Parts: sequence; structure tokens; C-alpha cells
Amino acid sequence: MQPYELSLAAAAQEIRERRLSPVELVDSVLDRIERVEPHVAAYVAVFAEQARRTAREAEREAARGSCRGPLHGIPVGLKDLIDVVGVSTTASSRTRAGHRAASDSTVAASLRAAGAILIGKTHTHEFAYGLTTPQTNNAWDRGRVAGGSSGGSAVAVACGAATFALGTDTGGSIRVPAALNGVVGLKPTYGLVPRHGVTSLSWSLDHVGPITRTVDDAALVLTAIAGHDPRDPASVAVPGVDYRPRPDPDLTGVRVGVPRTYYFEHVDAEVATAVHRAIAQLEALGARLVEIDIPMTRYIQATQWGLMVPEATAYHESTLRTVPELYQADVRILLEAGELMGAGDYLRAQRARTLMRDEWAGTLKEVDVIAAPAVPMTAVPSGQETVTWPDGTVESVSDAYVRLSSPANITGVPALSVPVGQDTAGMPIGMQLLGRPFAERTLLLVGHAYERTQSARPLAPLA
Repeated sequence: MQPYELSLAAAAQEIRERRLSPVELVDSVLDRIERVEPHVAAYVAVFAEQARRTAREAEREAARGSCRGPLHGIPVGLKDLIDVVGVSTTASSRTRAGHRAASDSTVAASLRAAGAILIGKTHTHEFAYGLTTPQTNNAWDRGRVAGGSSGGSAVAVACGAATFALGTDTGGSIRVPAALNGVVGLKPTYGLVPRHGVTSLSWSLDHVGPITRTVDDAALVLTAIAGHDPRDPASVAVPGVDYRPRPDPDLTGVRVGVPRTYYFEHVDAEVATAVHRAIAQLEALGARLVEIDIPMTRYIQATQWGLMVPEATAYHESTLRTVPELYQADVRILLEAGELMGAGDYLRAQRARTLMRDEWAGTLKEVDVIAAPAVPMTAVPSGQETVTWPDGTVESVSDAYVRLSSPANITGVPALSVPVGQDTAGMPIGMQLLGRPFAERTLLLVGHAYERTQSARPLAPLA
């Protein structure tokens, strides 16, 4: 096995026990990037020499016995919304040409302190305003969409072009590409991970979280980046937690909610079958299955768009008026649409969100986690704009991908996407686990227990 093939947890153990050096790991990942990047275009920029210099310093620290922890010497890709001092943050947009960050974002500073090594900045759908990341190809089939908006981060991890990555999630932008590329994606509770220094799409819906090979890896990264920062007004002061799940996969006593409504409606049959099979596996591990109804389903998509569109337009107000031609057409249309939304519409969406949070809190008193599909279908061919369901319903691809993920953004609850197999075309399928606010340890426990029953997932089979 080559170093780039190692999970974060496995690489950390190898480095800690001096069987692998950070230099060897970084060199292996950089070599992998050179091989796969022409096929997938996951990166905006790769910082090879800087990464090698940092790796040599990490190796010297390890030789002195001063390993900083499990992220010491581990290569990371950061979505190109996340500021790193002295490095461009383009948001994959021409409006950001020449931009350089004056300081680290909170999460970049936390990763630096933990010893992680920045390998590059990954592509996003422009300003995270989309669900496909058009610059980037799916890791398993370059003719299909990567998912978005954190498509570059998910593809880099799926290909071995980063040991782990960070993304952002406003309506599913971590979980959607994670599911479509066969990796793990975690959207933490709103306020758990600080967003200072991260370019915003919609401030009341934005989250930052990890994309990793395994659930264990996600827990290691979350432990490093969670914490309070008053520079983010939404940041919540909670005690420091080690999120690593216990090795015992027993789920006795855990109540798993299985939705009767919404989450299995207008879902591809192969996706539904794979997720139900995974839920049955949770039951075999001791979990108790509880059928539940998802509250206020008719208002979910209207509330998501009612919050996101005006907030995004407000953020871009100045640039939209001065250089609108620099935006991609799909993003500019959405930003201009936001100018047509009245204050009453936005306030009604806020009221609906409050009611939805209350209803979800009641539902989550009945169960410990909810298990459902992460996305309703696997990765569609690039350029496909709509999907037609068996009952004749036609839905845009973006609406389809955001439909099952947006409830966690509206309510702020944590959500974890875990791979649960492939369809007959070989494309990955993801199961989503949702839980109570700040109950990430429970989500990670359940996800880890399921993962322990499965054989190790290979990297995407690109040259």
C-alpha cells in the first residue's frame, strides 16, 4: 500500500510509531495529485514546495518526540473559501482575482496548530452557490458531476489526492459531494465549528466540516477544529470534546429513526435499497428501529431558498452592482433573483425555520439518530439539468440534490454522510445520519459501528 492510500487514522499511527515520515506521506500525495489532477481537476492551486518544507519541519519535530497529535504531518486540502494567510482565496470566481488572505481563518489556524500540512486549495462551485462544482469531475466517472459545492474537496479525498479535506455546507455542500464520491462528510451542529475567515454564502445556514475516508478520520478532524471563536457571531462556547468513537460497534439501546415521509420519496430505487440495507445492519448491531414522520415537509425547500437567496445577495451586493459580468451566469442569475425578494418573504422563511427547529427537536426526542439517504440519486452525467421520477415528476438536479440535505442546514442539527455501497453503474451511494444539536459523538458512534461491518473501501480507480 502506498502512503497516499492510508486513511488519516492509519497514517497518524504510522507517523507516531516512526514507520512513516511526514515527508514520505506528502511526497506520495503530491505524486498522486500529479497523476490524477489532469482527470479530475480537484484543485485550484497546489502548494508543493511549501508543503514539502512544512513536512520536513514536521519530521524534525517528530524526531524530537514532539508530535502534536493525530493530524501531525497529515496533508489537507482546503476548500477555496477558507482563508490561509498569504494565500489566494478565489472562491473559484473571477471576482476574487488577485485576492490574498491577510490572516488565517480560525479552522486553518487550528489545523496548523495541530500539525496538518496544507497541500492545496480545492475547487468550489463559484462562491459555493451550486450543487455540482462544474470545474471538477467525479472521482469514479469523469463524465459525471462531482457534486457541490465542496466537490474539489470530496474528489481529492476520494482519489488519494488529500488525506483529508475541509468543505463548507449551506444546503448539503459537504454531504452531497461526499455521497457522490464515496467518502465521509460531516456537517457539524450550527455554531460548533467557527467560520471566521471563511467566505460566506448564507450566514444563517453556513457550516464548516471535514471530508474524510472514514468516520474515525472525521472524528479526529472535528476534535481539532471544533471550538469557540467570538469573531464568529454564531459560534457557541461548548466544552472541548474528543469525538473519537469507542471501538466497540455495539449499538444496543440506540434508537434509529426511519422516516416514513419525505426522505424516501422521489428517491432512486437502488439508493433506497442500499440505505434500507444499511439500516438493517444497524438493527443487527443492536439498534432499535423507530418509524417516524418528518415534520413540515412541504415548507422545507421554500424555507431553504427563502433564507439562502436574500442572504447571498446581500453579501454580494457591492460586487454584483459593479462587476456583474465577472460572475458565472448561473450564479449571477441567483444573485439577481435575490434582489427581487422582499423583506416579508425573508421574515416568513425565518419564522418557518423557527417552527421547523421546534418540530425537529420534538421528533429527535423520540430517537437518537435519523437514518436516511444522503442524496436521492447517484452522480448524474455532467450537463444533465433535470431528473424525471417514475411518477412523471420532473425536478432540477440542483433541487434534487439539496432536497434531502437542506433540513439539517435549516434546523442546524448535525448530519453525517457515510458510504453504503454502489449502484449497478458502480457509482457510490451515501446514507445520511442526523442527530440532536451537539450530539456529534452519537452520530459518529453509529456511523463508525456501521463502517466496522464493511470491508475497507478502495480509492476511486483513476490512473
